[in-house]
Amino acid sequence: MPRCTWAIAEPNLTYHDKEWGVPVHDDRKLFEFLILEGAQAGLSWTTILNKRKNYRKAFDGFRAEKIARYGPRDVKRLLADSGIVRNQLKIAAAIQNAKAFLSVRKQFGSFDAYLWSFVGGKPKQNRWRKMAQVPARTPESDAMSRDLSRRGFKFVGSTICYALMQATGMVNDHLVSCSRHAQLGGFKK
Repeated sequence: MPRCTWAIAEPNLTYHDKEWGVPVHDDRKLFEFLILEGAQAGLSWTTILNKRKNYRKAFDGFRAEKIARYGPRDVKRLLADSGIVRNQLKIAAAIQNAKAFLSVRKQFGSFDAYLWSFVGGKPKQNRWRKMAQVPARTPESDAMSRDLSRRGFKFVGSTICYALMQATGMVNDHLVSCSRHAQLGGFKK
């Protein structure tokens, strides 16, 4: 099966074939990706994929209502957990982001409706032929980053937002030579 050039070994192969670029509309799953993309800052996505199961356990299945109530004991527990990235700023950001997530969900009815508004509610179908053409950020990710920051979210720079958009199918950045491009709504070569 022809794939994007970054999908050469596990866990990236399975992630590429089953998840990356598939439109996500579940609030909890979108929140999970937001936290994981922030945790990935400065690290490889492979590192985060390898720790994802641990993250789900450590962060109570990414239930924002519970994470928003985390206190000093929870922070201490997370900083001692070798199964996740033990970075105090990223842990604090996850807690703050849970609070901001709940606020956005209350205002917009769902986090899904809010996030997908940055792409007009449907996936943007790109037609990249080489990985070098895929941008690290776009005007849409810039706008998302600015608005998330304004609402109190942390670790939501434009590059992190674009990675979130790619992961959750807001944009189809599979290369046109990759079989997943057409499967996810892109046109054939």
